This record gives sequence, structure tokens and C-alpha cells, in this order.
Amino acid sequence: MKHHLSEFVIGLDLGDRNHVTSVIRRDSGERVDERTITNHRESLRRLSQKYPGSLIALEVGCHSPWITRFLQDLGHEVLVANPRKLRAIFENDRKCDLYDARMLAKLARFDPSMLHPIEHQSEQAQRDLLQIKLRDSLVRRRVDLISSVRGVLKSLGLRLKLSNTNYFARHARKQMSGEHEESLALIEPMLSSIEAITDQIKLLDREIEALAESRYPETNRLREITGVGAITALTFVLVVGDVERFASPRDIGPYLGLVPRRDQSGDVDKEMSISRKGNTYLRCLLVGSAQYILGPFGPDCDLKQRGVRLAERGGRRAKKKAVVATARKLAVVMLSLLKNGGEYEISRRCA
Repeated sequence: MKHHLSEFVIGLDLGDRNHVTSVIRRDSGERVDERTITNHRESLRRLSQKYPGSLIALEVGCHSPWITRFLQDLGHEVLVANPRKLRAIFENDRKCDLYDARMLAKLARFDPSMLHPIEHQSEQAQRDLLQIKLRDSLVRRRVDLISSVRGVLKSLGLRLKLSNTNYFARHARKQMSGEHEESLALIEPMLSSIEAITDQIKLLDREIEALAESRYPETNRLREITGVGAITALTFVLVVGDVERFASPRDIGPYLGLVPRRDQSGDVDKEMSISRKGNTYLRCLLVGSAQYILGPFGPDCDLKQRGVRLAERGGRRAKKKAVVATARKLAVVMLSLLKNGGEYEISRRCA
């Protein structure tokens, strides 16, 4: 659906229970209708039937993926606005759902690029990525429980030795059996919960491995890089999506928020931290892989040598800068492998 073919432009401010709509004419900007509709498919279908083929603008959020696909199937062109870029909305002194919907419609009518529109993944990719996100949630819950157990025991004057997270409950029981049976009984419910969560994590690990092998074989090429496992490779493939939308592999750095922000005016050019835009979880995975590559067990490759040279320059936060730079270069290498094909060569592809 082309922009110039739509008679109406609709701003849609999404909510958990209700959505606020603002409908304007494309040619004159006249407000045609403003109302609140319920967050149901039938309500959206009635809106579509009333204004068929219209251009619809909405903000990214929890409901935006399925609503975008639903409205596109009904024949609409949908623009999903990046809320972090819409200062006209989040810095409005009279911010409310109705004004947000009006602003979305006005910006879509005047210049859609001002919405900084994003593209949602396919439903299948979203479902596959959810498995990784669920695993991450379980890992975080396990970390919280282990920290709670250690905190409780410290308050009793007891300290557990460091151990592999997967076997924490087993080692805790072994260390405390006999002399500290009373304290062991106190933390036993938490140890049982940790074991149950660990079993679920191991199950998801196997499912993610099988998913990467069967549905996304291109992840095998990425896993040739030491430090990149199934979760990092699969997350990269799912988040990046169509690699052809990146004109250059270097564009992946800004896309993932791994490049410094800039505030330059005249002779002043401030040194600033990275933008941290894009997918936070993928950025953390890449940083974790970079830390492994630069660590004692990392392979002797161009990625490592480049990061070590940056760290040896010294200065403020040199090591952290080296890790971020390595993560950015790693993302460039991974995108290059997906775009150009071929096999990963440890001393040339990283150059």
C-alpha cells in the first residue's frame, strides 16, 4: 500500500485494555473521528472496515507486533514508530493518550520518516525468540535464588564455597550435611526450586540447540567463531532478520547501540558512552562473547589481538572500551558471514 493511495491517516495509541484512535484526512489534515476502542481483534476489524486501506501509525510496545500483523493482513500500511525518537510525544507538556494518537497521525501524514519506523519480526521469529527470552528469565530467577541462599547463610555465619551454578544445590547439601542440618532444612525449599529451574534451563538449552540446527542452519556458520554459542548465534539471526537491509556490515554497530553517542558543537567534541539502542539482550550476549575472546581462554585471533591493542593504550576505562569495540567488531564479522556466506577464517575474516 503506497502512502499517496490512502485517503485517511490513523494515529493509534495502544493500551492493554483500550486503544485511542485519531483519524485525519491525508489531503487537508482535518480530524474526522476520535474515539476509544477496546483491545480486541473485532474492534480493530471494525475500525478497518470503516476506514479501509488507510495509513496507520502506532508506537512500538507489547501489543504492537500482533496488531501490526493483523492490520497488515486487513490491507493497511502500518508504521511502527520508535518511541525513543519521538520527542514531540514523550516531551509534550500535556501528554495524554489522545494527544499521542493525534501526534502519530500528524507525523505520519506530514513525513513518515519522522516516526523513525521500525519493522517487527515475523510471528515465527517472535515465537522462536521467546524461547531464548524465557530461558534468560529462568537464569535470572536462579541467580536471585542462589544469592538469597548465600545471603541467608551468611547471616547465620556460614559461607558456601564457589561452585558450578548447575550443581549449586547438590554442592550446598554436601557442604552442609551433618554439622549444619538445621540450617540445611531452612534453605531446602529454595534448593529444590533452584534444582527445578536448572532442569527447565537444561531442557530449553536442548530445544534451542535443536531449533538452531533444524530451522536456522546459518547459525552453524556463526558458531565457527570461538565464543559464539547457539544462543548468541540464534539471537543474532532472529534479531537482525533480513541482512540485506544493511547496506554495509558496519551498520550493525549503530543498530545494536554499540557505537558512542556524539555531542559536537564548534571546538567541543565530548567523549560519550555508547548509545545502547537496539536489542539489549543481544548487545549483552555480544559483550559476553567479547569478554570471553579477550579472556585467558579466548583464541589467538585478529579479534583478540585488536582488542588487546586497544586495552594496552591505557587511559580511562581502556579495558571496557576494548570489550565494547571487540563486541562491535564481532557483530560486523557475524553480519558479514551472513551476507557474504563462506566459512569463518580466524585470521582474515576478523581483520
